Amino acid sequence: MGKNVVVVGVSLICVVACVVAVTVGVTKFGHSDSSKDKGGGGSGQIASSTKAVDSICQPTRYREACVSTLGSTAGNTSDPKELVKTAFKVAKDEVTKALEKSGTIKAAQDDPRAAEGLEICKEVIEYAVNDLERTVESASSFSMENLDDFLEDLKVWTGGAITYQEVCFDAFENSTSDAGQKMRQLFNVSRELTSNALTIITEVKSILSYLNIPGLDLSSVTGGADDNAAPHRRLLGNSVWLAGEIPPWVNDPRRRIMDVPIGQIKPNAVVAQDGSGQYKTIADALMAVPPKNVDPFIIHIKAGIYKEYITVEKKMMNVILIGDGNTKTIITGNKNFAGGVQTFKTATVAAIGDGFMARDIGFENTAGAVGHQAVALRVVSDFAILYNCKFDGYQDTLYAVRGRQFYRDCTITGTIDYIFGDAQAVFQNCKMLVRKPMENQQNMVTAQGRTEQNGPGVFVLQGCTISGTPDYMPVKAKNPSYLGRPWKEYSRTIVMTSTIEDVIAPQGWTAWQGNFALDTLFYAEYQNKGPGSNQVQRVKWPGIKTLTGAQADGFTPAKLFSNGDKWIPQSGVPYAGGAFSA
Repeated sequence: MGKNVVVVGVSLICVVACVVAVTVGVTKFGHSDSSKDKGGGGSGQIASSTKAVDSICQPTRYREACVSTLGSTAGNTSDPKELVKTAFKVAKDEVTKALEKSGTIKAAQDDPRAAEGLEICKEVIEYAVNDLERTVESASSFSMENLDDFLEDLKVWTGGAITYQEVCFDAFENSTSDAGQKMRQLFNVSRELTSNALTIITEVKSILSYLNIPGLDLSSVTGGADDNAAPHRRLLGNSVWLAGEIPPWVNDPRRRIMDVPIGQIKPNAVVAQDGSGQYKTIADALMAVPPKNVDPFIIHIKAGIYKEYITVEKKMMNVILIGDGNTKTIITGNKNFAGGVQTFKTATVAAIGDGFMARDIGFENTAGAVGHQAVALRVVSDFAILYNCKFDGYQDTLYAVRGRQFYRDCTITGTIDYIFGDAQAVFQNCKMLVRKPMENQQNMVTAQGRTEQNGPGVFVLQGCTISGTPDYMPVKAKNPSYLGRPWKEYSRTIVMTSTIEDVIAPQGWTAWQGNFALDTLFYAEYQNKGPGSNQVQRVKWPGIKTLTGAQADGFTPAKLFSNGDKWIPQSGVPYAGGAFSA
């Protein structure tokens, strides 16, 4: 390997180390200030830093904390891989300490919502730690030959850590105590530093370009700092794959079941209420999934209405649920916000373990419009695929939390914000049906929740049909419906090559409240048809975009997921990678 290639490899390893390093020092360096760039107290550290450190920190929102943290970490070791390990250990320790401190926050005895919020925070912050762990384990043994895939993984996982913190803060909605405010303060600096990390990942190529390494050509780089390092070895047993590596189960023929008749599938477990299977409940069948499972674990759920609350836990990886039809195999529940349950915990089914897939199943929450927030399915899983499934609810039907998710030929019904979250999700050839809401309510198909401009979260509706249920059509003038509204500051939704019926109001989109996020959101429509697709009377917010064909192509699954043409088609699900002319 030539000298320039080695330098680039070392530089990028340092960049990756910095990604994690900026997430540490929450208590060590104190609160950051994005409005100032002081050069005083930390001048010794900055002087000892390399040009790369200064370049890395330049685009971050909280530059002082970035420079201070990197300077301190760089002073501990000059070995890039050791730097990564040390940075991760400190990061993990600091997040763990913050989580432990959260145990000192008590909710008032008469505030059960705050008590549940604290439990939700404990759960999701542990997920955040896991995502950071995966990032660093991958970064310490990466290959530059798959740079785009590698950076996408880092971005998805770091973005996930940010999303989990936001889920924690949101978990105190309508609580009366100050527990939520205290929790936000406890994790505030960590949240800001993770934002820096996401910016660094996003700007890696620009940073390397700024370093102006002679003869630099990333396209010709085929190795990292250590030519002898195995580029694709898994570091945590068989349960975690490295960034840039397609998960080992993708090419397993047992996963290619989306287009296979049910009679030709050999499941690992069969669930049947009449006793003809191994299990009578889905929960019992899930108990048979090996921890951190690598191989596909197929569960056939025979026709029936299953009144269960199901969680495919974090350790239950590569679980595949197959029903007998989305109106025949139905998993149902009715937990709801009006009944005292926080939104995150209302889900009838929660899919958390990575590699989750489902086919021919109905997921529903029957709380009705009066239940307010009531989730039918909550998907946290990365590399999730759902095919020919049906999601029925009213407000907040489908919660696509984070990670890469692909929905094909699915039907989603609801009223307010009925597809929401911050996942990187593509809905292809799906039906979105608006239902009749309560009096004086309006409907929004989407409420995408991206909180960072560099975040990966986006909802893409491609080749879908947006219409209404029969009970909604008579009230559509009284209760108008919209394509979406901005749940968070950088909400991003694209509707393209879809059929939009006249259930959507001429304005197209609606605000969350006042002028919130109207400048920072990213909403676009491209080559849609139908009476509701006319854009003449659409809102004229600064965040409304007009896409070229090339830009729209960037939101097709083949481009949005850098390895989408690998992991999605291997499942056997019908798939259109997509391409538009400029």
